[in-house]
Amino acid sequence: QVQLVESGGGLVQSGGSLRLSCVVSGSSFSINAMGWYRQAPGKQRELVAAMSSAGSTNYADSVKERFTISRDNAKNTVYLQMSSLKPEDTAIYHCNVRVRRLTTMALSDYWGQGTQVTVSS
Repeated sequence: QVQLVESGGGLVQSGGSLRLSCVVSGSSFSINAMGWYRQAPGKQRELVAAMSSAGSTNYADSVKERFTISRDNAKNTVYLQMSSLKPEDTAIYHCNVRVRRLTTMALSDYWGQGTQVTVSS
């Protein structure tokens, strides 16, 4: 079984920065694609940033040039560096990874439990 544990959320003032981390644990897998999603109260979950297996990235227009997604393969960790935070960035942020099972070569998606990010004005 693959598990994701997120950390790094918290309360920050407008204009501040936070770095979210998502540690992926388990056995016999490799991380394929990854992404960060967020869900604000009363809104649908939306994609914030994604990175393909080839390393190409995609960002929501609202976070371009402020957020950066990255990965550390040695640590099986996915990061989201958030800068110039705005009150509208307030949401629960969820990590999503697509892993390939090394035994079956099957692809599966996993989600983290979420971490709260609150940006005060």
